[in-house]
Amino acid sequence: MPELAPYAVSAATTRGRQFPDSEASHRSEFQRDRDRIVHSTAFRRLEYKTQVFVNHEGDLFRTRLTHSLEVAQIARAIARALQLNEDLAEAISLAHDLGHTPFGHAGQDALNDCMRDHGGFEHNLQSLRIVDLLEERYAAFDGLNLCFETREGIVKHCSPENARRLGELGERFIVGRQPSLEAQICNLADEIAYNNHDVDDGLRSGLIRLEQLEEVSLFARHVDEVRRAYPDLGGRRLIHETIRRMINTQVCDLVETTAGKLARHAPRDLAEVRLAPVLVAFSPECFEAQRLMKRFLRTQLYQHYQVLRMASKARRIVRDLFVAFTGDPRLLPPQYQGIGDSDQLRRVADYIAGMTDRYAIKEHRRLYAVSDS
Repeated sequence: MPELAPYAVSAATTRGRQFPDSEASHRSEFQRDRDRIVHSTAFRRLEYKTQVFVNHEGDLFRTRLTHSLEVAQIARAIARALQLNEDLAEAISLAHDLGHTPFGHAGQDALNDCMRDHGGFEHNLQSLRIVDLLEERYAAFDGLNLCFETREGIVKHCSPENARRLGELGERFIVGRQPSLEAQICNLADEIAYNNHDVDDGLRSGLIRLEQLEEVSLFARHVDEVRRAYPDLGGRRLIHETIRRMINTQVCDLVETTAGKLARHAPRDLAEVRLAPVLVAFSPECFEAQRLMKRFLRTQLYQHYQVLRMASKARRIVRDLFVAFTGDPRLLPPQYQGIGDSDQLRRVADYIAGMTDRYAIKEHRRLYAVSDS
């Protein structure tokens, strides 16, 4: 690994783990975090959780797993260019969606509505709950016992009420401080990945057309470049070459803009990063181009009637499962039962959130279809 900048997170500056743990002679602490995440049950389940299209709608669309891998690749590239900790950036990226429900944002919204009077549901906090408590892989502790900085990066957003429950991990939301630069990178690597790859999946699905995208400045600029360089190129190669260039432009802009902000603020260490304003950012021009792309995707893809139909079904499935399991906890697998337990509703939320798209559909059929057992 290249030499780290003085304001990067390193083994010397980590706040460590919640529980005493053995040391690995050949891996850094953040490499160990990455490996624990990759070997977790929740990470494997991401293969069958939707990004935009529900898992059974096609094998070529992105899932939460492929999205997380793409975010990790982008985050590592940015971290390396800025002399930050690549392993930490990768670990946060791979873990950031562990808590997502089946059916993407539609499932999360439905589960949040069900839990509204009981603490709500937010996938970032659920990701933290998974790595802190729900994974059962080690004899000495619950969860994965990740380093503080990895856990901190997983929690992108948090209300003051929830922050107070998180103790030291939630303190920054209360006092207005920043996470590490590696965590800030992951936030924007996530945006780069899902914007550009939702374009790809939207075109592949036929729900958006190339002609529509040519009216969006970010796409139009790059598809024109490709056509000038390769006049006879068409089909999937034209799309892939355009998206590849879009990603590269945004990554380069982020690196250059962030390097300029770091030079101006000149943080001497991680503590000064936490006291500074957000330092990882796009230029105003790139930010505006991304905003217009997001608006296009929202109106033309996420609100397309076929996507909305599936989202409506997804919300109903999640609500029905919640009603069934809270009405009679005996319907739950034994490890989630706790009749009379004050945490029973949270256990139900844990069970539903951990489902893949396919499993949620099957569970709904088992509970509500007379012909299925």
